[in-house]
Amino acid sequence: MDRIDGMRAFTAVVQEGGFSKAAQRLNLSPQLVSKYVSQLEDHLKVRLLNRTTRKVNVTEAGLAYFERCQQVLIDIEEMDNALTNLSSQAAGTLKVSAPMSFGIGHLPEALDLFQRQYPEVKLNVTLTDKKVDLLEDGVDVALRIGKLASSSLIAKKLAPIKLVFCASPDYLARHGIPEKLEDLAGHNYLHFQYADPQLILGRLGPTFSGLKLGSDFSCNNGDMLVAAAIQGRGIALQPTFLVSQALKEGKLVALMEDYTPEPLGLYAVYVHRKFLASKVRSFVSCLSQYFGKTPYWDQM
Repeated sequence: MDRIDGMRAFTAVVQEGGFSKAAQRLNLSPQLVSKYVSQLEDHLKVRLLNRTTRKVNVTEAGLAYFERCQQVLIDIEEMDNALTNLSSQAAGTLKVSAPMSFGIGHLPEALDLFQRQYPEVKLNVTLTDKKVDLLEDGVDVALRIGKLASSSLIAKKLAPIKLVFCASPDYLARHGIPEKLEDLAGHNYLHFQYADPQLILGRLGPTFSGLKLGSDFSCNNGDMLVAAAIQGRGIALQPTFLVSQALKEGKLVALMEDYTPEPLGLYAVYVHRKFLASKVRSFVSCLSQYFGKTPYWDQM
């Protein structure tokens, strides 16, 4: 079995939600797609998919492997496109969607760098924390922060996004310093409306999934929550790209670092195309190099 063929078959099944649609996309028979996936599972000695007569579900191991497969296949496609499209100039209008706080705080310099390298590309940027429909809204690339889920879209990881519990020195002086997650039950939690804290805590172990967090303040904007934490309103769980400066200046204090949730990811998400437009490929490559494996805000 060709490992790459097996990875392509498995990735297509996850993205399309079944063997038949994956076979149509790959122009193969469903039987051959199933054979490739089975051979891949035999090679890895782990079950990637749970198959029933009605649907296909991805196992925990399969989801982890799916994320790595996507990155490998994207890298191969980018390498091939780079060689076959050396004369192709990135040009035209590129429509980008990005999260509000991240876009305001960390995109301007990256976008300036991109347009200096590719002056023929015009940028149309929309900042929103809502998940846009790329096809319906005509978006070429969406930047998303979170955990990668199975989808028919292509998602390339650009950088890790670390999370940190933090509060102001004034709040901690008045309410005490929590030393373990269970201590959060006695504190005021500043809730980000697009993130379920129970799911985040649940990833740290089943013991914490039922932990009830009291909150008198919620907001759909991370900057507002960070400002509330600095004002001494409570404890926030926020990404380091929002709080690194406040931590450095002593306005916030990092808490319970032994219980830090697993990092999220910054992803560039785009619609699968056999031949990716040069403007999209160039944009994704530029941002990947700009942010890198250890983004600048985590080097402060």
